[in-house]
Amino acid sequence: MTDVTGETVLVVEDDLSVTRVLRAALRSRGYQVTAARTGQAALNAAEQVKPAVILLDLGLPDIDGVEVCRRLRQACDAAIIIVTARGEESDRVLALDEGADDYLIKPFGLQELLARIR
Repeated sequence: MTDVTGETVLVVEDDLSVTRVLRAALRSRGYQVTAARTGQAALNAAEQVKPAVILLDLGLPDIDGVEVCRRLRQACDAAIIIVTARGEESDRVLALDEGADDYLIKPFGLQELLARIR
């Protein structure tokens, strides 16, 4: 288990209320947080801030999250955790095959998310 406390977590989520909750929870535990609301913004942010962990929603307004995952995996070596409402096995398998390191279905418990980040 690698502790990434103090490192940057990139939250890729188009729902501002979810982003606010994640940002507050992660910051209170010592993480730096950068947020992106679109796939393109996520790709740009990953290049600029070099996050240790990326929390990636699949339902983005511009680019499908699986495609974003594939591009992120090619561009960086951050841990990618899918955080999404898509719970079908086919969605999970596709995301994992395209480079995700883990997959968490909404709604989820904060403690479980923090454990997966660690």
